[in-house]
Amino acid sequence: MALALALLAGCASGPNAHPQDPFEPYNRGMTQFNDGVDRVLVKPVSQVYRDAVPQLLRTGVGNFFANLGDAWSFVNNVLQWRGQAAADSLARFGINTFIGIGGVFDVASEAGVARHKQDFGLTLARWGVPAGPYLVLPLLGPSTLRDTAALPLDTWGDLAWHADPVSVRNSLYALRFVDRRASLLGASALRDAAALDPYSFTRDVYLGLRNDAAGGAGGDADEGKLPEDY
Repeated sequence: MALALALLAGCASGPNAHPQDPFEPYNRGMTQFNDGVDRVLVKPVSQVYRDAVPQLLRTGVGNFFANLGDAWSFVNNVLQWRGQAAADSLARFGINTFIGIGGVFDVASEAGVARHKQDFGLTLARWGVPAGPYLVLPLLGPSTLRDTAALPLDTWGDLAWHADPVSVRNSLYALRFVDRRASLLGASALRDAAALDPYSFTRDVYLGLRNDAAGGAGGDADEGKLPEDY
């Protein structure tokens, strides 16, 4: 209810508001909250993680979680009728899981098998569902209405979600969150130093990555594909 009221309040944007950001007042408030949590907790933990864990191990952690993502990308590439991308995703998951020791080593990339990152939000885009307004989620950050609607299924499709017991699942989520934030320490510092308005910069980059500015899904075979470092 509180979120709905905040969104309704956000609709009272001025005439110069970004056309894809009608909830800007709410989004800016949530961004400030997320930045506060990041500044007090997430960033310091990520800095300790980066400094304490050798690069080789951090690369292995990133590879492990990327390999889990390839499994869900396979499903979404199938749903989008992207045959080659689906075959590559399945091959990557099989090669890295069994030869790359659970995905810790990215053997598939060394073998030249391309990664095709997809999620259910992009599958909905492929099916013609519009992105809808930009939306900043608590802790999770930038999203759109379409991506938020897809989030429950994306969560279910995440193999880490099915880890048992729950303590293991939560540990995996925490490790992935910290590892991902550590990998972005340099990028976030550059953004804050270079952008006059970090909020607008982040919003425009996110919408660009999701291909909304280019017209959404439905054209080129790779249209809507997530970048490799997303």
